[in-house]
Formats: sequence, C-alpha cells, structure tokens
Amino acid sequence: MSDIHDKVMYSTIITPFQRRVYLALLDIPAGETITYGALARRIGCRSAQAVGQALKRNPFAPEVPCHRVVAADGTLGGYNGRRDGEQLERKRKLLEEEKGNHR
Repeated sequence: MSDIHDKVMYSTIITPFQRRVYLALLDIPAGETITYGALARRIGCRSAQAVGQALKRNPFAPEVPCHRVVAADGTLGGYNGRRDGEQLERKRKLLEEEKGNHR
C-alpha cells in the first residue's frame, strides 16, 4: 500500500464520506479522468455535488488527485472550490502534465 493510501485511511481530519471519495479517487490512473457522477456511483452515492464538496475540502491534494475529476459534459468543472481563474488553470496544467507523461 502507498503512503498516501495510509494517510487517507487513518486520517482523523476527514469524514468517513470524504475517506470513501479519496480512496476511490486513488484508483484513477494518472492521465485519466472520471466525472463527479461516476465517482459518486463508484462509492454508492447518488450525489455528484456531495462528491464535489468532498473534493473541495481535499487536504491531500494533489496526492489525492482531485484534478482528475471533471464535469459530466467533459469540461474541467472546478478545482479547490473555484470554477475559473488561477485554480482552474492549475487543474488544466496538472492534467496536461499527467497526459504528457503517460503517452
């Protein structure tokens, strides 16, 4: 098991729901993306918005790669609670770097 998996698994600063979201997200390979809704379904949750809120509070980013989660229409969605500006540009760059490194 990876160090980040253990950090998430045994963290006392996150909720059980956040733990489920973050652990599921660790299974998304670098260079790939998943939608908020698909991640929600993966953990048995019916709310993409709840997943988005958990990701907004991700204390382990970018080790827990919330930048790999995109909107249902394929757009970037948000990052660190922002839907535009510097944070969204950071998400775009992280994804581009991962895709470039995994070709």
